[in-house]
Amino acid sequence: MLNRIDLRGGATDPRGLLPRAQLDVSAAVERIRPVVEAVREHGLAAVREATERFDGVRLERLRVPAEAIAAAVRTLDPEVRAALTEAIARARKVHTDQRRTDVTTQVVPGGTVTERWVPVSRVGLYVPGGLAMYPSTVVMNVVPAQVAGVEGLVVTSPPQVDNGGLPDARVLAACALLGVDEVYAVGGAQAIAMLAYGVEGECPPVDMVTGPGNIWVTAAKRLLRGVVGIDAEAGPTEIAILADDSADPVHVAADLISQAEHDPLAASVLVTPSAALVAAVDGELARQVAATKHTGRVTEALTGAQSGAVLVDDLEHGLRVVDAYAAEHLEIQTVDARSWALRVRNAGAVFVGAWSPVSLGDYLAGSNHVLPTGGCARHSSGLSVQSFLRGIHVIEYTEQALRDVAGHVVTLATVEDLPAHGQAVTVRL
Repeated sequence: MLNRIDLRGGATDPRGLLPRAQLDVSAAVERIRPVVEAVREHGLAAVREATERFDGVRLERLRVPAEAIAAAVRTLDPEVRAALTEAIARARKVHTDQRRTDVTTQVVPGGTVTERWVPVSRVGLYVPGGLAMYPSTVVMNVVPAQVAGVEGLVVTSPPQVDNGGLPDARVLAACALLGVDEVYAVGGAQAIAMLAYGVEGECPPVDMVTGPGNIWVTAAKRLLRGVVGIDAEAGPTEIAILADDSADPVHVAADLISQAEHDPLAASVLVTPSAALVAAVDGELARQVAATKHTGRVTEALTGAQSGAVLVDDLEHGLRVVDAYAAEHLEIQTVDARSWALRVRNAGAVFVGAWSPVSLGDYLAGSNHVLPTGGCARHSSGLSVQSFLRGIHVIEYTEQALRDVAGHVVTLATVEDLPAHGQAVTVRL
């Protein structure tokens, strides 16, 4: 049974009352700091040592041989290949429409500012390999980077003992289908350090690291932010469902379970004014959890403090609550679901109506599944083409255009007590 949180009749800010997984990333940073510093100082030897210690694999070379990548796609199950190919095509279609174009603005006659959108040169894409394998994450990271025009794409994923010390074969196959041939069998904090600092003779450093991971990967991204750009600090996955009496409890329960199977810390939250729906969903959870594969993991997630059923006064109240929660994934299962969905301000992605489950977005909606967690959707977006682009302003003024504005420049420089700023203009005139 889901934990109950009754917000009916309350006017307080719900943020402090809503369930949320607690991760002590700061403590994890201190735990992985020696690993990161060892990679910086000792390179290949440190990566090998950490990989043997944490993954039980002794690596001769970090980079996956090209023949292993080719073999992975040759032996890929045809149905899996067809699904990945379709996922790539749909993601490419959506992300292609995100690509920005350069814009030149004529500020005054003879004075222009052009905003150029320039891709990051080299990007490291992390693909987890713990409780589950994620070839879909290869698609979600690589496609927007390719559409943005990133020239150097690197994938790194933990070595698997049962795959001869290589990353998961389906991950390698996804790389092959996307034309990525620089792949490393390295995971965890040592992988992020390898990408950030580089390993001489093995892996040149990157400019940016993207992709989800466990708390150790998140801690390494926090520690190395600034040395290298990062997309976000990904926490445990979340689903919130805003629902009324029209929602099918079978669907609601299935969707809560679908995210709970990721991780014992995964959050599954139902927000509804209907106590009857909560009771019906509880009944369905009892039935469906018993029949699912990862029963223990799912049960731990659904009964954890990060999950629960939140009772609200009405859908207006519910909308305020889900906006305060700012879920990674938000489903709207109500009458006139689209109109409610278009009023949502804070969510990583919004799934509208009975036929748009989160699982669709995880794989084949065409949207990206690398999304902000832990309430970060209040201020951050999911991974997109824009994540890999930088806006660079190009300023070009003629002599006359500078003369026309010189007085204002000198005035503001004087106000800020920076006379050399004004002098840099007047010396030209």
